[in-house]
Amino acid sequence: MNDTISLLMNHRSIRKYSDAPVTKEQVETIVAAGQMASSSSNVQAYMVIAVTDPEQKDKLKELCGQQTYIAECPVFLVWCGDLSRLKRAAERHLPEKQSYEQTTENFIVATVDVALAAQNAAVAAESLGLGIVYIGGIRNHSQEVSELLGLPELDYPVFGMCLGYPDQNPGQRPRLPQEAVLHWEHYRPQQGEVAVERYDEVMAEYLRERTGGAKDTPWSVLMAEKLVHPSRAHMKSFLRDRGFLKE
Repeated sequence: MNDTISLLMNHRSIRKYSDAPVTKEQVETIVAAGQMASSSSNVQAYMVIAVTDPEQKDKLKELCGQQTYIAECPVFLVWCGDLSRLKRAAERHLPEKQSYEQTTENFIVATVDVALAAQNAAVAAESLGLGIVYIGGIRNHSQEVSELLGLPELDYPVFGMCLGYPDQNPGQRPRLPQEAVLHWEHYRPQQGEVAVERYDEVMAEYLRERTGGAKDTPWSVLMAEKLVHPSRAHMKSFLRDRGFLKE
């Protein structure tokens, strides 16, 4: 155990923020740390839009399912996959060649690049005493968000991130036992199933304590319920309209 691992192990999603401002310099430092994350072939296929304007944050709150902490946090970061930058490079340097920025592989590369950079940034923010929460709801109305932020074709919002000084100290949600996710030499399904059964008991107790006995649904039941209800079914057509997944 060292300071870095302790910081990582202490992560909590923060949904309530103090009035203390987050400076432009802090945001730039946090994003700089994000930029040092690994990137496939150094393509760096992402960009970040920092939103501080109250009216703009309020509009994003509405588009993300009325999550109030988007409007209340000092800075809301929108992490975007960005392949328009690469397309412009191809057009500038190899205009006579066909480029393939729209492929599924490049979509995966951009999405992974976004996630790696954002997680670096999240750790950097927490090291400065700030808190974050990821906002997948940015994809609830992907087209409207893209228009609001002025995103060009081949750019798309992947998730948002609230940023600010914590005004709460929430409990830490238990994670799956490591046996469910770490397998040596080859995948061992029975090992994973036993671990999930243990985790169901842990999560049921966690929910009982957190809700005062109102909920105690096991994790695997929650996941089953999640999968039988389609979520954001518009994403495939949205991505095709943005120029992706055409090959």
